[in-house]
Amino acid sequence: MSDVRFLEDISVGDTDSFGHYEVTEAEVLEFAAEFDDQPFHTDPEAAKGSIYGGLIASGWHTCAMMMRMIIDHAMSSGTPAAVLGSPGFDDLKWLEPVRPGDTLSLRSEVIDVVPSTSKPDRGHIRVHTQILNQSGTVVAEMKNLAIVLRRPTP
Repeated sequence: MSDVRFLEDISVGDTDSFGHYEVTEAEVLEFAAEFDDQPFHTDPEAAKGSIYGGLIASGWHTCAMMMRMIIDHAMSSGTPAAVLGSPGFDDLKWLEPVRPGDTLSLRSEVIDVVPSTSKPDRGHIRVHTQILNQSGTVVAEMKNLAIVLRRPTP
């Protein structure tokens, strides 16, 4: 298991920038029709008359696109973290609309690394994650948690 990063390999202040996700109108409409059926997500004409002035992606769709970029990055990095999942996130904010034609990317910074006191084989990290559009504008951000295995002892 030398090709994964364990809790001991992760430090407060570690940063990363990655991802490339092109938002399409078809995907915005499809996601919204199934999960967030509001006119500014599902009807381009009605969206023009909304406070957004046009079609926008659901915030939950934006989070799903973020997750796709995280998994793609972990799988292609060569040294993914030994993540067991996530117990959740804090401070989720949708700051700017995400529109068809936008290209999203991520920026992250580890803000906490805590070994578990009750389960010695793991710990958790807290990461400040920002989703950016092609102009570098932060469109959403959150503090997310991940449970990470500790390095096995021989």
